[in-house]
Amino acid sequence: MKTVLLIEDNEDVRENTAEILELANYKVLTAPDGKEGVELAKKTTPDLIICDIMMPGLDGYGVLHLINKDTALSTVPFIFLTAKAERSDLRKGMELGADDYITKPFDKTELLNAVESRIRKNELMKKEYSKDMEGLSAFISDVAGTNALKKFLEDRKVNHYRKKETIYLEGNYPNGLYYINSGKIKIFKTHAYGKELITDLLKEGDFFGYTALLEESPYIESVEALEDSEVTFMPKEEFNNLMYGNQHVTRNFLRILTKGMMDKQERLVDLAYSSVRKRTAEALVLLQDKYKSADQDSFAMAIAREDLANIVGTATESLIRTLSDFKEEKMIEIKDGKIRILDDKKLRSLKA
Repeated sequence: MKTVLLIEDNEDVRENTAEILELANYKVLTAPDGKEGVELAKKTTPDLIICDIMMPGLDGYGVLHLINKDTALSTVPFIFLTAKAERSDLRKGMELGADDYITKPFDKTELLNAVESRIRKNELMKKEYSKDMEGLSAFISDVAGTNALKKFLEDRKVNHYRKKETIYLEGNYPNGLYYINSGKIKIFKTHAYGKELITDLLKEGDFFGYTALLEESPYIESVEALEDSEVTFMPKEEFNNLMYGNQHVTRNFLRILTKGMMDKQERLVDLAYSSVRKRTAEALVLLQDKYKSADQDSFAMAIAREDLANIVGTATESLIRTLSDFKEEKMIEIKDGKIRILDDKKLRSLKA
């Protein structure tokens, strides 16, 4: 049973609201003023706090400020309950970190929907996500909600990119978030002399372009379609509302991004010290792990040798010689431009 702390100085409103919540199977704790409410919150750590704004002594804004300063309570969803509906009050509450607003008078359904929604979203924030691109995609889907994400995808124009078409270039300023409906995408950096290094590979269901949005800086990498792809775009304003409308969302998002940065650092070490043979095996395993579908018995993919060389971080000629060695050792098969992995176990042993 979830616990709701209700802080409200009006006795009638407090009792009626508590009764509605108790009938919905919530355990309800009540406080008649802000000071007592903060003390009760520290003693009990409720699952959600509903607080009036206009109260004598410590008002709702003061309560929220003290709650946010307490590390044990800062992640508890906070809903303001108030008769004041002016936009300035709404804005001030949200800027302080409130999760929602309910304006008096309210009906039972409105109250219960808000409470249920905020508790559910807070539980999602505590959910563990894999700290990679798939975890990021799952996280954003959960935060937006299945229906919200579906609506986002349905209501927007899908951009079609042909193979080798640029989506954005290093140095451009970001104006939104990208979502891959279908296809394969590469992210790469370009050396001063024009040499490329592919830093990431993306597929259907992945998001990209978010790091520059968070840093409010130009893109440090370029993005290009590896094959014909469909990409949906979320404007910068909507991305900011998603990320900064809830501090718990931002915290989880940054945890996932940190793992991505660590992976890239490890890859830089490999580029500096690992042999071309090992790096080629690693690149082939990466392609398989990223793009192999459930219905494939063995993985095969057509990829330009130049692109594969840019993943490995070597000259195309060196890559082709290494692939020829792998073919002779029967780890791979090359046919009709496609590379098929025959001995996954041996390739992974080279990668290790």
